[in-house]
Parts: sequence; C-alpha cells; structure tokens
Amino acid sequence: MRIRKKIWNNDAEPIMVIMVVLMVLGTINVFSSSFVLGTTDYENPYYFLRRHVLVMLAGLGLFFAFRKINYRRWRSLKGPLMLVVITATFLSLVGVLVIGTEVNGAKRWLFGAQPAELAKLVSLMLAASALSSRIKRGKAGSLFNVVNSRYGIIFLMAVLIELEPDMGTAAIVLGVPLIMAVVAGMSLKYVLGLMGMAALAVVIMVNIQPYRMARLKVWFDPWADAQGMGYQTVQSLSTIGSGGFWGMGLGEGVSKYEYLPEAHTDFAFAIFSQEHGYMGAFMVFLLLALLVLFCVRIANRAPDEFGQMLAAGIMVLIAGQAIANIMMVGGLLPVVGVPLPFISYGGSSLMVTMVAMGMLLNICDHGKNQGEDYEHPPKPVKEHRNNKANLRLVK
Repeated sequence: MRIRKKIWNNDAEPIMVIMVVLMVLGTINVFSSSFVLGTTDYENPYYFLRRHVLVMLAGLGLFFAFRKINYRRWRSLKGPLMLVVITATFLSLVGVLVIGTEVNGAKRWLFGAQPAELAKLVSLMLAASALSSRIKRGKAGSLFNVVNSRYGIIFLMAVLIELEPDMGTAAIVLGVPLIMAVVAGMSLKYVLGLMGMAALAVVIMVNIQPYRMARLKVWFDPWADAQGMGYQTVQSLSTIGSGGFWGMGLGEGVSKYEYLPEAHTDFAFAIFSQEHGYMGAFMVFLLLALLVLFCVRIANRAPDEFGQMLAAGIMVLIAGQAIANIMMVGGLLPVVGVPLPFISYGGSSLMVTMVAMGMLLNICDHGKNQGEDYEHPPKPVKEHRNNKANLRLVK
C-alpha cells in the first residue's frame, strides 16, 4: 500500500511558479538590457529597472484583485461593470488620437499608458461572451459567431488602433477573437472565408502606409539594406548568433551598447539570448510552452462555456504574442511592435498580462476538480465513525 502524491494541488500553483520565474528573468533582463540607455539618456542606470519594478508590483496587485473577482461578472455586455470597461476603453482609444503623445510618428500613449493594451483584454471578454452563448445554443459553426454587436465593437477598436497607427496591436485585438471563433467550432467554409478577408485586410493596411511595404520587402533580405530598414533585423540576428550555446554571461552582452535599437522592449529576447545562449532561450521556450499547456487544462476544466472561451482567449493572447515576438526577433516575421510577455519592458503590456492571468486563475479556482464550484459546491463528506484520517490510498 502506498499513498498517491501530487506535485501540485491544482493548476493554479504551477502557473504562479512559472509567472514568478518569468518575471524574475524579465526583471533581470530589463536591467541588463537598459542600464546603458538609462545612463546615456537619463544619467541613471536604474531608471528603467525602477519603473519596471513599480509597474510589476502594481501588476501583482491587479493580479490578486482580479483573481478574486468572479469571472462570470464579465459575461454580460449590459452589465454595469462591463459597460464601464468598454466605455473607458473607447474613450481612451479616441483620446489617444486627439491628445495622445506622439512617439516615432505614432500616437499610442495617453497619460503614460497605452490604451491599445487594454483593448486586447476587452476584446477577449467580448468574444468569449458572444461565443459562449452561441455554443450553448448549439450554433458554434455559424458565421454569426463573428457577425454580431460584440464583434462589431471589437472591429471598431481595431480600426481606432490602426489609426494610431499600430498594425501589430490592431491585428492582435481583431485576430485573437477570430481565432477564438475557430476554436469554438466555426465551420471550415467560414474559416477559409475569414482567412481570405484577413489576407485582404493585411494587403490594404500594408499599402496604406508606405513604410510597411518597405519593411515587408526588407524582411525577405534584410542585408540588402542593413544600415536602413533592415538594421534592426540584422542586428537582432547578429545578437542572437553571438550568444552561442551558453551565452556571453549576465550583463556581458555587447549589443545593448547602442547597436540594437529597442533592446529592452521589442528586442529584449535578443539580448537575453546573447547573454544566456541557446540554453537560456530554450528555457524561456519551455516555460512559455508549459504556461500555455496549463492554460489549456484550465480551459478544459472550466465549469461553463464562457469560462472555457475566456481561458482559451487568454491562452491565444499569451501564446500569440510570444510566438510573434520570438519570430520577429529571429527574422521570421517583419518588425512589429509586439512585446514578449513577462520578458519585455513595457508598463501597459505587463499590467494587462497580469490582469489576464488573474482572470485565468479565477476560472481555475471555479473549475472542475479545483475545489468548490461556484454553482455546484461539493457535498459535505460524512465523518467516519472511528474518526480515522480520510486518506486516498492506492493498492
């Protein structure tokens, strides 16, 4: 006779461990990749580190707060809480176009924050609400999964973000809900139709802004314009390659010395790879893959359709941003402003990610086999006559 032991009591515990490890790695990497820029531009090597730590602490506060809020409150579009969130998101997206701060030719900042990051989260909640009702009525394969008021709001948010312009974030705000519709069981003919429409939209957006077409051409051969449009990609590939198998060592990377632009934000993973090598990069791959795996488990164990779709949306958001950033850094995608979750410096992005993880763990807390269910609490266990310990034994 032996007692069957479990490493984790529930799926929330490994997710929190992975989050802590990624945040620690990200914090160390933010300092290592930014202290040169902080010294030259702000005369303070700890400038970006301090801001990152403050945002991370605020994000942890939001994480624990949203873990306590029952995720079902976000289901109804007419609910007062959801209505306030949607209104605030729209006002901020319009406000950033009117009075936002312009950086590098784009207006993306409003009072030190990026409203487009909040739109990512709102789009997930709207899509999950729309899809869960369709699944419950047995109409998951219909085109009306994405032809309704909720997806109309998502589309308008994506248009406002594109006007900043920010094609990468707009693609995430609209793309993740569309992927969620596919996950919900949309018919293949509609999936193919949406793929065609998405390809057409990309062509239109690329042609609207001339620099996008130039960036797309350089993507195929960045060395053709290594000192111009292809500079970031060439420097990123050189940074990753110079790290080798074991890396140059923590703080020893040389590309942050004004060789690689945006070394602490969009290209933070390149600096991480240079200093920690292919083994360090593989560790980040593994942690992110495990995080996605546990997201899938939580989605499968969610007690209702809304919880399943919301967990799936959070999974697609985290995985999609990670894949897009790593492929961009590796030269497999054109340069787009997509951060690497937990690793890249970025206040708004990190806080939204922490809120999403709090919502995910709330779904986990209400999930099947994860303790007391919100609507169907477990029946009380009768006390044994002999008051012996109730152990689960395996022969």
